[in-house]
Amino acid sequence: KAPNRPRTKTKLTMKTAILATLIASASAFAPAQTARTSSALNVDVTKEIGALTPLGYFDPLGVIGNPTDADDEDFARRRYVELKHGRVAMLAVVGYLVTYAGVRFPGAEDIPCGFAALPAVPGMVWAQMIATWATMEAANRDIGMSEFPGDFRNGFIDFGWDKQSDAWKESKRTIELNNGRAAQMGITALMVHDAMGNIKDVLPY
Repeated sequence: KAPNRPRTKTKLTMKTAILATLIASASAFAPAQTARTSSALNVDVTKEIGALTPLGYFDPLGVIGNPTDADDEDFARRRYVELKHGRVAMLAVVGYLVTYAGVRFPGAEDIPCGFAALPAVPGMVWAQMIATWATMEAANRDIGMSEFPGDFRNGFIDFGWDKQSDAWKESKRTIELNNGRAAQMGITALMVHDAMGNIKDVLPY
């Protein structure tokens, strides 16, 4: 029975990682615990970016409350969280596909892809990644609301954003939002199939 222990441990790690990811995603959309104040500005979120055909405004759990009279600050926070999750998910999908294709950084040629990489990554690398994440979060904590939630432009690489029309900006923001939503579904599916052990049926190359 000894040879089966590493496999059991790997499965447990996979399940734990999936559970942590789902909890983190769900907590971002949990109802705010702070009470609304009478001075809060309200907004009709059914007319906001992201309410697209064929579903239009889609909130089956009623998280926002009255969509035509929603708390503007609360909605902005949730939209920022959605954008952030979408951006992370897009990077995750690309990272999974690239490593699955066999691309590695020098010195990491022996590290597998998917959940199997979690126990294979050296502790020092984990420490460096966590330190990098913490630094980025601290540095960006008080920015990101320049023009809209998630606007992190620094005046260096913004592709002439301020010179574009409002219609062009709305189109680009909608594209990013939709790509992020698709990526969140995509990385979730890849994680599930990876944990099930049939990822080769999804990515046969």
